[in-house]
Amino acid sequence: MLRGMTTVTFYAQDLEVAKDWYAEFLGTPPYFAVPGYYEFRVGDYEHEFGLIDHAYRPERAAPGPGGAIVYWHVDDLQATYDRLLELGATEYDPITTRGPGFVTASVVDPFGNVLGIMSNVHFLEILGRK
Repeated sequence: MLRGMTTVTFYAQDLEVAKDWYAEFLGTPPYFAVPGYYEFRVGDYEHEFGLIDHAYRPERAAPGPGGAIVYWHVDDLQATYDRLLELGATEYDPITTRGPGFVTASVVDPFGNVLGIMSNVHFLEILGRK
């Protein structure tokens, strides 16, 4: 049974550039580093966001962006989306209202990974109970 997200990992051919890019976007340096891997703590629950050297990418991974999208709740969807584009990400899916209290967007980072962002009323309800 799924209990909760633990770590999301993205791959990058130039790991150092990716580390610096995400440190700039997230506003914090990685808290953990070993050769070929950096990890950041992200958000209210300090979820783990990892960057892995592309050399460790699974052989069966499809080329290019795609697959599952993890959406991260953000307080200001438009500002976050604009900031990602300013930093060099490209649009994958535009800002789209999915239903009352649910608005999503996604970008492809400069390293070929899809990053989802979202305004999510359920996240705020759960956060309010903590």
